[in-house]
Amino acid sequence: MRNICPPNSKSIDIPVENINYMPEISRFLGIVVNMYYDEHNPPHFHVRYNDFRAIVSIRECNILEGTLPGRVRGFVAEWAELHQQELLTMWESKNFHKIEPLV
Repeated sequence: MRNICPPNSKSIDIPVENINYMPEISRFLGIVVNMYYDEHNPPHFHVRYNDFRAIVSIRECNILEGTLPGRVRGFVAEWAELHQQELLTMWESKNFHKIEPLV
């Protein structure tokens, strides 16, 4: 079980495997990148890696919330910098699609 807070709702507990309301936009090296359909500013995406979770700023490519191992943080930042404009466009348009993985 994991306590999560979807947009415009109260905090709830649901099994991690039932978190299906965030489209997966990329997956590489065991890293899963998702983005909410209806989310608050600043523009960001969500990252899962094993038991680690983080929210990453699209503009600054830094962690806003949560933690990731150092090496994974570096891979995510590199991927985000390569696809920054595409991520911002996706955030603004809500036209989600798969983005090329880092490797």
